[in-house]
Amino acid sequence: IKSHGYFTTPRIDPPAAPGNSSSGHGLLNPLFPVTNGSYWAYAVMLLALVLFAAGIVGNLALMCIVWHNFYLKSAWNCILAGLAFWDFLVLFFCLPVVVFHELTLKRLLGDLSCRLVPYLEVTSLGVATFSLCALSIDRFHAATGPGPLQTPKVEPCQSILSKLSVIWVGSLVLAAPELLLWQLLQETVDVCVREPSAELPDSIYSLVLTYHEARMWWFFGCYICLPLLFTLACDLVTRQVLSQRVPQKPGGEKVTSRCSSSSSSSSATKKKQHVREQRLRSTVMALTILYIACNLPESICNITLAYVSDHVSAQLPALVLPALGLIGQFLLFVRCSATPVLLLFLCRSLGQAFMDCCCCCCEECLPDGNSSSSSSASTTATSNLSSPTSPSPSSLSPSSKEETKSMLATEPAVCYDRAKDSSTAIGTPC
Repeated sequence: IKSHGYFTTPRIDPPAAPGNSSSGHGLLNPLFPVTNGSYWAYAVMLLALVLFAAGIVGNLALMCIVWHNFYLKSAWNCILAGLAFWDFLVLFFCLPVVVFHELTLKRLLGDLSCRLVPYLEVTSLGVATFSLCALSIDRFHAATGPGPLQTPKVEPCQSILSKLSVIWVGSLVLAAPELLLWQLLQETVDVCVREPSAELPDSIYSLVLTYHEARMWWFFGCYICLPLLFTLACDLVTRQVLSQRVPQKPGGEKVTSRCSSSSSSSSATKKKQHVREQRLRSTVMALTILYIACNLPESICNITLAYVSDHVSAQLPALVLPALGLIGQFLLFVRCSATPVLLLFLCRSLGQAFMDCCCCCCEECLPDGNSSSSSSASTTATSNLSSPTSPSPSSLSPSSKEETKSMLATEPAVCYDRAKDSSTAIGTPC
């Protein structure tokens, strides 16, 4: 039996264990009574709960941090927040449907989920692919632009929405054939079959059938090779450009003390900029490695099964193909859950904002005396950074202006060494 799709679990009708079915609804109950198959069901449930909890909390935290902090609303951070939004949708809607189908052999929401789950998953692949390309272009543009290295700054709403719309609309359009490609077969068990319906108009049916025949290689080329090759190419070119900008040590010519101090300070500033740029490129490469590692096995498995003869595939154990389909599903969920955790660890500003939120929640749980003292201390600390009553740029000395610029012009997702106070920006639209 061949696999019936890229992100679905082909099912084989197993013999129902006595006492494991509910006579009222006809649903299998693999959790009770405890049998040999119950351990597999409990393992699937435990893994799903861990991925669901980590992914929902991480993606919600990432979206809320970017939304509530005005100083983090750069294109870089908003692209990461958009990626977190689609990962959240996949985990919130697709994970329960897949787990319920695996345990009960029934499909939640029937034919709607059979079409919508692959559509959301493929859209998530497109958003991740184009987001990686956009982040790579952002770093390439910053490295090759005129003047010093540029770091993402707070951008107006129109600029951010225009960039996000290209990523989202392109992903939604490319995944649209998935809505017409899947059908639900309800026999002893519910199975989602990747086959266009004969009731479609002839023109649409021919297009969907062409997509169906080229789908395997289309996924491999667009959602695997494109982000990998594009990210590697941009990283190599950016690395080459940055290597030519590394500040050289001054020669043996004599210079005055003032020129020497200014050159040393500019050299130190350039070195810090290069360190921040390397950290940003490391973030993009880490996201690419995670993305490829979670999606490449499924693609290779589908290509291999497509070119294996029917005689060889018929000799495979009955549970091999369902297990491979389930592994492919959970690899997708692992990527959606691990991406926000990876970003919170690698991106200094996002991680710092997340820790500040956790500290605020802990302070609210403390008694009034400890809470008031700690809140007054945190207010005093944050007022030095982003208080509206802080000295204006015109009243600062040149050295103070340089320090202020260095505090504000830090890296984007790693962009601010300390997340700015978001108390005055909570709920502010982009």
